[in-house]
Amino acid sequence: MSTAPPERSGVEGPDRSSDDEPRFRDALRGLPVRVWIISLGILVNQVGNFLPVFIVLYLTERGHSAGAAGLVLGISGVGKVFGNAVGGHLADRIGRRWTIVLSAVTTSGLTAVVPFLEALPVIVAVVGLIGVTSQIYRPAAAAVLVDSVAATDQHRLAAFGVFRFAMNIGAALGGVIGGVLAGTSYVLLFTGNAVACLLFGVVVGALLRDAPKPRPGRDDADPRADRAVGYRQVFADRILVRFLLMTVFAEFVYIQSTVGLPLHVSHVGLSERDFGLLIGLNGLLVLALELPITGAVSRYRPEYVLAIGNLITGAGLALTGFATDMVMLAATVLLWTFGEMMNSSISQAYVGSLAPPHMVGRYQGLHGVAYTIGTGTGPIIGGALYAFGPWALWVLIGAAGLLSAQLGLPRRRVAPTVLAPDS
Repeated sequence: MSTAPPERSGVEGPDRSSDDEPRFRDALRGLPVRVWIISLGILVNQVGNFLPVFIVLYLTERGHSAGAAGLVLGISGVGKVFGNAVGGHLADRIGRRWTIVLSAVTTSGLTAVVPFLEALPVIVAVVGLIGVTSQIYRPAAAAVLVDSVAATDQHRLAAFGVFRFAMNIGAALGGVIGGVLAGTSYVLLFTGNAVACLLFGVVVGALLRDAPKPRPGRDDADPRADRAVGYRQVFADRILVRFLLMTVFAEFVYIQSTVGLPLHVSHVGLSERDFGLLIGLNGLLVLALELPITGAVSRYRPEYVLAIGNLITGAGLALTGFATDMVMLAATVLLWTFGEMMNSSISQAYVGSLAPPHMVGRYQGLHGVAYTIGTGTGPIIGGALYAFGPWALWVLIGAAGLLSAQLGLPRRRVAPTVLAPDS
């Protein structure tokens, strides 16, 4: 049995915009309540998302070595890859709401016990599990947004734009609050993290309801077909696979803002304070301009926006190697931040346009897997290359930026087929 899913709106057309689509501003005003509920939940969750930021400081202050802290981070990163894959599966199987609640409650419980753990192997195991559970909600949350809005570019971008805005505000507030709590008590810090996760689960569990499932088509009526739906079918979508490869390279490039940039800042004789100012500039720009920029680029075909954004991000970070003072470094930050803002909401909305209704969670889950692989391998490879020779890192960043831009360019889509179960 082999059927193609319905074509997603505008995937193959030369221009995604049309006179029939609402303006981005109108799409924002018309967002349904479910988008605001999930955005409120992510705001609460991000405000208290302290463990990933402070776990290294916590471990080293308790006498563990930098190598041990790196091991914990590495295991957590592997857990995040699995968490996105598991979350995508669960979002499609048990529903978005209960997947998010499961993720929030389990992460809350595990995080609360971290400051009371003594043995390093136990800490590694628990933080690794937190890496898994803390990511399970992500594909489900993205699927909520896709489910909640009309299948048009403007509506999807508006939903993901609001979601990203809430996430960025939460992260900014969380950094400040976490610093204060860490200076007071790590028990208080991780307890606050646990409470924020639990509140996220409460908000979603109490206020959110899953959208009605799409009515099955003729071929979906066979119950065996549902068992056949899985990641094997998703990987048959060549456009998605190309997009996932693009995401890996693009995130490898972007994460160098936390690896190559601080190493270069130190190399040219600037201070940690200067690096903080540069990152603060990035945060301010994102908070102030990301939503307007998302609206501005929403009129254009997303593949071209992704390609140009990747090119700009790669160029901005590669040029870091030529910057020797704060003015030049600030200019490079402006450049790669602009690329980041072009791509941030577009990427998840684009995945939503590719996914058949019954596989939205899995598509978003694989996007999370690709994102996590890129951001996880970036620091390892970037740090090693910089130690070998800074020039090697800047050359690789430029090459990876070009490759991610090329992978972002549109190709004609061959729709995935529904695989029949083995007889």
